[in-house]
Order: sequence, then structure tokens, then C-alpha cells
Amino acid sequence: MTPTVATAGATEEHPHVIAPPAPAPPTKPIVDERVDVVETGWRQALIVLGVMLAALLQTLDSTIVNVALPTVQGNLGASIDEGAWVVTAYIIAAVIVIPVTPWLQSRFGRKQYFLVSIAGFTVASLACGLASTIQELIVFRVVQGLFGGGLLATSQAILRDTFPPRQLGLSQAIYTFGAVVGPSAGPTIGGILTDNYSWRWVFDVNIVPGIVAILLLAPLLRNPTKPRASRFDGMGLALLAIGLGSLQYVLDEGERNDWFSDPAILLCTIAAVFGLAAFVVWELKGATRPIVDLSVLFRRNIAIGCLAAMVNASMVFGVLLVLPQYLTGVLGFTATQDGYLLALRALPIFLLTIPIGLFVNSGKIDPRYLIVGGLATGGAGMIGLAFVTTSHTEFGTMVPWLALSGTGIAFVFTPLLVAILRTVAPIDSPKAGAFISLALNLGGSITSASLVTFLDRRETFHGSVLGDAAVRSNPQVAALLAQPHGLTTLAALVQRESATMAYADTFFLLGSFAIVFAGLALAIKPPPKRTAG
Repeated sequence: MTPTVATAGATEEHPHVIAPPAPAPPTKPIVDERVDVVETGWRQALIVLGVMLAALLQTLDSTIVNVALPTVQGNLGASIDEGAWVVTAYIIAAVIVIPVTPWLQSRFGRKQYFLVSIAGFTVASLACGLASTIQELIVFRVVQGLFGGGLLATSQAILRDTFPPRQLGLSQAIYTFGAVVGPSAGPTIGGILTDNYSWRWVFDVNIVPGIVAILLLAPLLRNPTKPRASRFDGMGLALLAIGLGSLQYVLDEGERNDWFSDPAILLCTIAAVFGLAAFVVWELKGATRPIVDLSVLFRRNIAIGCLAAMVNASMVFGVLLVLPQYLTGVLGFTATQDGYLLALRALPIFLLTIPIGLFVNSGKIDPRYLIVGGLATGGAGMIGLAFVTTSHTEFGTMVPWLALSGTGIAFVFTPLLVAILRTVAPIDSPKAGAFISLALNLGGSITSASLVTFLDRRETFHGSVLGDAAVRSNPQVAALLAQPHGLTTLAALVQRESATMAYADTFFLLGSFAIVFAGLALAIKPPPKRTAG
């Protein structure tokens, strides 16, 4: 008779029954243990310098290439549509990476991710400058966007952690230089380089700052948390790429391709809607470890902050898009003159950002009031610019209104970041920063797409009105038509004036939009007051 082997949990009636294993002791949830990475003295100064160089790489490239596009197209034998992809490809790649940045920092370490991003962006810039065909340039711009997309959001998180909490306003004021001054200075630098040297310098200019940033940061940066292995959410990344990539393509190419009459635009619109909807559902309900933590957007301050950032982006990027077209197309300014005028708009931002950060640090005023005042002031500057927009406006006439607009912008971004980040735990700071950075990019893209369409529609409207008024019964029209080539001259005059009126309408729209949404900042909840004791 075969002996019976008793097993754990067996009984005389059921000698071979194996009892279920004892329950495992409860495990602690995975929590990132943060390390204090606050720096002082020369270490802090060098980290700030390196981080700002890296941030400027990304923000300058968002606008510096635009003024060089006609030259690029001519030198490489590219069409207008191919040249537009030099900008579009970069923006699409960058926008896809931005929301994933917090996951990349957590998975590989913030220091490692930041340094690799700087190095990749610098090498891609060198490749762009060496490109011999438009196809090569577009491919290298995609690579540049993939590495550069997360630089701005990561810079914000690093600066917050490098300064003590009591200097939050100062750290975010420094960050504002990269976020706002960079795009404003891009056309100026791009125009000077293109007019006086070569279009290739708009890419080569990144090489030295990129190398210096790596040399400064590699020995000094520290990770606030240890890199932590995490399951890769491939489905989430794929849906994000489809949704955001398609949306960005529609925004950049919609007006050029007559919107939904073009099959590609219609297809990408459908892909954007369903891709983003599926992404939200998957990240909130399906993913075990979401690649993007959408739950932070349910927090009131972060959601409102993103909306306010989009409104501010409309002023920053809207003017950068429309003003050079007006200056060059109507007034006949050169790219360098355009750049100088935009630089005068950026000057108040450059001069006021740090003082505003220190003022916010003092706690003497609620930052929400500064945001409201800044949006209202910036809007007033744009409305004033609309009233002086004519077909013969002089350089100096526009300066006060552009300076007023720049002053308003200076009072928005730093107080906005402080108002939001004061209510966000340090562990969630990278997530909040990534969404604000995404809001700035999408705000700029949505504004650009909307303004191009609005500008075209208003020019058609004013052209129709002026054309109906240009009848022979008008003595001035009759005298003009009596001259040689009078009809051609009249048509050019109508086109020029209708374009001028459309630009004025666009500036007025931007200003009104900022003023209407200025009160949005008051919905941001202040941090709870500390009680004595």
C-alpha cells in the first residue's frame, strides 16, 4: 500500500488537499522618496545658467526658424508646403513628448533624461545645419523636437527644486525668461542671422549653448528621486501620438489646405478626436501604470492655470505670427527691422520679470491680481496697436503699444506659476509643469490656426466692401482709372488696404480676448493660510 503523504492543511478525510498559502503581509505603496536638492552659492548659479541655456534652446527654436523659411525654401529648392513642414514636424514631435516628460524623468532619472535631451537636441541642431535636402532637414527637425519637447517642462521642475520654497517666485521668474523671452527674441535673432550670415546659423547657434549646458550640469545636477522601473504604457503612448500629432497637423496645415475640404485634414481631425478620447479613457480606466497622469487636471488650480497659460500664449505667439506679416507685407520692413520691433516688445519682459518674481515672493500682493492686471494691460496694448495700424504707420508709432503689451505679459506668467505651484506638492510639480508647457504650445498653435483663418476671412470681407465702393462715380476713383495702369493700381490699393484692415481687426481681437478672460485668474484657489501655533 502506497503511503499517504500528508501536506500542509491536509486532514484525515482529505489527506491530499493543499491549503491555500497564507496571505502575504501587506506591502507599502510605491512612493517616491524625495531628496532635498536645494543648492546655494556658486552651485546654484551654475545650475541656473545651464538650465536657462537648455530652456532657451527649445524656446528659441519655436520661432527662430520661421523668419528663415523663405531662404531655406530657395536654397534647398523646396516648395512652400515642404518648407512649412520644417516648422510643423518640429512642433508635432515636441507636443507629443511634453506630456510624457514626467514619466521619462521618473523612469530614467531627471538628471539623466535632461542631459540626454540636451545632447540629442544639440546633435540634431548640427544635423539640421548640415542638411543638403529639404527631406533631410524635416527628418532632423523631427529628431530635434523629440529631444527638445521636454526641455522646458524639465527646466521648470529643476529650478523649483534648486531654490528653497520661500524663493518660489524667484525660481519661476528665472524660468519665465526661457518660456517667454525666448520665443519673443527668436524672430530678432533669426532675422539678423539670416540677413547677415546664412539660414544654417539658425540651427548652428544651438551648438555652443548646448555643449556648455551639458558641461555645467553633468557634474552638478542631482536627482530628487531615484529612477524607478515602471511598466511601459505602449497603448497610452500610441493613442497620445495619434491624438496630439493629428491635432497639431490640423492646426498647422488646416488653413493652408482649406480645412475640411482636404481629405487629409478631415482624416486627421477624426483621428485627433477619437485618438484623444480613447487616450483619456485608457489612461483613466484601462492603464495599470498610465504614462500620463491625467488625474492632476481634475485639480482646479492646475486646470485653470492651463487655461490662463493658453490665454497668455495667444498674446505671445499671436503677435509673433501676425505682426511680422503686417510689417513685411504692408509696410515693407526687412526681417531685421521686424526683429528689432519685436525685441522692443520683449524688453519690458526682460526688465520686469525678476523684479516681479521678487515682489511675488514678498507676499505683499495676491499673485492673482497681478495676473488679471497683466492680461488687461497686455490686451489694452494690443487694442491700442489696432488703432494705429494703417498702411503707412511709422516704426516709432507702434513702439509704445507693443511695449505696453510686453509689460502686461511680464505680469502674467511668473505670478501664474507661483499661484499654481504654491498649491501643488513637490512630487506633482513635474506633472503640473508639463501640462502648463503643453498648454502654452497648444495655446500658441490654436491661436495661430485661428488667426490665420480670421485674417483671411477679414481680408476677403474688407476687400469686398472696398471693391464695392471703388466705383467710377467716385471722383478719386475716376481720376485714378484715367491714369496709365490705373485699374492695376486700384486693385493693388484695395488689396493693400483690405489687408491692413484685417491686421487691425486681428490685433483688436487678440486684445479683446485677453481682457475678456483676465478674470479667469480669480478662480484660482489660494493656498490655505497657516495658523499660528
